[in-house]
Amino acid sequence: MEASKKHPLDTFTHLSITYHESLPHVTHIKLNRPRKRNAINTVMWREIGEAFRQIGTIGDGTRCVLLSGSGKGFCGGIDITDEKFFSGISPDNSSDDEESSIDMARKALAFKPQISEMQAAFTALEECPVPVVAAIHGACVGAGIDMTCCADVRICSPNTVFSIREARLGLAADVGTLQRFPKLVGFGSRVRELCFTGEDFSSEDALNIGFVSRISKSESQLLGEANQIISKIIANSPVAVTVTKSSLNYSRDHTVREGLDHVALTNSAALMSEDLVKSFMMTSGGGGAAEFAPLQPHSRL
Repeated sequence: MEASKKHPLDTFTHLSITYHESLPHVTHIKLNRPRKRNAINTVMWREIGEAFRQIGTIGDGTRCVLLSGSGKGFCGGIDITDEKFFSGISPDNSSDDEESSIDMARKALAFKPQISEMQAAFTALEECPVPVVAAIHGACVGAGIDMTCCADVRICSPNTVFSIREARLGLAADVGTLQRFPKLVGFGSRVRELCFTGEDFSSEDALNIGFVSRISKSESQLLGEANQIISKIIANSPVAVTVTKSSLNYSRDHTVREGLDHVALTNSAALMSEDLVKSFMMTSGGGGAAEFAPLQPHSRL
């Protein structure tokens, strides 16, 4: 059984990565800095990218990812006590005289790759070939919003407090919220208000604007309700689900015509799968739950 096996990616410092305790083909990734409210430091940031770039591509059998946070909250945002985040602005190996002699353009060009690296870590959730279901509780602030914008499905507990906090800290959000959040919920007045003010918004607000698809009855039932969604996802063909995620992401950023061409090309291969017949049999009442072959490891140089 999957739950009895050690996950091949359970090697990180600030992420707990395990096979789901009760659902086959599911990997549970848990943000694991509970004493820091899962605030993301530079090590954890790199680990998030590394983990999601590999999940579902290394022959680990994953068909869906459950993403949650340990302790009292999902994610307290960026760990501003980690000075490495700001080393690109004031390099440690430069004296005050050397630092003052470097003009702003050169500093900016040197710092931009760090921002791009941070963006890429969260984009890895979006580019992960299998769906990511985020179960959010407690605080989900700043970088927590950036990250969950990249999940495919988001649900939260009644006590969840969200905040696009960056403007209150003196910066514009630069790792995905301003680009993804409006595409998820619209570009209306309320969205701009939340981004400009940095004010908190509740689980009910998140549900009303469509950022989450449901609120659990209680915090203790959050993971159970996430599991219900996941169990329905993994009952379907992993080929169909992977192609569906790819098409949804592609179509979001392209015209309808381009999206149609993309899914036609992808499905011309995917429809050759044995999963099609198995799925027809399952939905027509010709058998119980279908057994689908695992996705193959991705080929790499």
